[in-house]
Amino acid sequence: MDLYLIDWLNLLLRWAHVVVAIAWIGASFYFVFLDNSLTPPQDEASKARGVTGELWAVHGGGFYHPQKYMVAPPAMPEKLHWFYWESYATWLTGFGLFTLLYLLQAGTYLIDPKVHAWSTPSAVAAALAVLVVFWVTYDVLCRTLGQGPRGDRNVGLGVTLLVVATAVAACELFAGRAAFLIVGAAMATAMSANVFVWIIPGQRQVIAQMRAGAPVDPVHGRRGKQRSVHNTYFGLPVLVAMLSNHHAFLSAAPHNATVLLLLMAAGALIRHSFVARRRALVQGRRVPWEHAIVGVLLLIVTAVWLRPTAHPKSTQADAPVTLAQVQTIIDQRCVVCHNATLQNKGVALHTTEQVKQQALAIYQQAVVLKQMPMNNATQITDDERDALRRWFEASAGAR
Repeated sequence: MDLYLIDWLNLLLRWAHVVVAIAWIGASFYFVFLDNSLTPPQDEASKARGVTGELWAVHGGGFYHPQKYMVAPPAMPEKLHWFYWESYATWLTGFGLFTLLYLLQAGTYLIDPKVHAWSTPSAVAAALAVLVVFWVTYDVLCRTLGQGPRGDRNVGLGVTLLVVATAVAACELFAGRAAFLIVGAAMATAMSANVFVWIIPGQRQVIAQMRAGAPVDPVHGRRGKQRSVHNTYFGLPVLVAMLSNHHAFLSAAPHNATVLLLLMAAGALIRHSFVARRRALVQGRRVPWEHAIVGVLLLIVTAVWLRPTAHPKSTQADAPVTLAQVQTIIDQRCVVCHNATLQNKGVALHTTEQVKQQALAIYQQAVVLKQMPMNNATQITDDERDALRRWFEASAGAR
């Protein structure tokens, strides 16, 4: 496929994905906030109608009064708003991006021979299998462990172990950036599948029972609430897995599975603190900020752990780096993808003039972010990255 067309598809899909993801995550966060902020109705008329919780809010110059019926309202309203296209559109655009960048360009983005050398069809099939196996296993855990007074705790432990196993396996099989993305995509698939398989069908069954005049089975509401809560806890871990794509120092770390799990745990703890905060305020209890504190500490520990080690300066550490030396490094490590014939991302680096024009991009991608060369396919060394750094900093200072 033409690289310019790929860039445009990448942009449009990513743009759409971010927009619908904001809508989905925002709706999920709002309804969890709403559930944890509801108080029993004050007037008898609301109680008589079956209202179990209400909230008064002000926004945009007006007052809002949402009310919740734990099972169903006495009569079906004429207009009923559904929340599901945000979820479906997020998954579809995300899978489109995943296909465009990782499945159709598996040799570049999905496979790292130093991690696991396998064929493109096998790698693609394995990546898709991770999404399916994660959802099936997660769903079985929810349906088998979710019973009884300790059901939520048992499911939480089972799902945590599933995420750990998935992260470790992905980082042992795929290129680092792809591994992080696949783990996030597996969790996002489970989130969207929760909506598609359980939450929306359960709501449709409740409506069908009401219209038929039959008793409403409360199991649909309980199951939908369980999966919705899971989705809100998955949200921040999934987002950090997706954002890690832009920060190669995370996925390229020696123990990258541990890095990913620490970041996801921090996100889940911080999210739990905000969920518990609303519940504590309604019940008049102390806000349990300790969960957020632990999450922040995990982020600090990870940042300190990944901090680059200062190497002793060599006798040539302060020696100036010439453009000719830089061009030699570029020829060995970069020109294979950035040349007159193959201008990946529209960038060519086979002449010194082009190298000077792209100096900032080279510094950002190869030195700061360490995203290039992709998966370090050409084995650029730390000394070579440092030489690029010294050349760029000296050149910038001369301007």
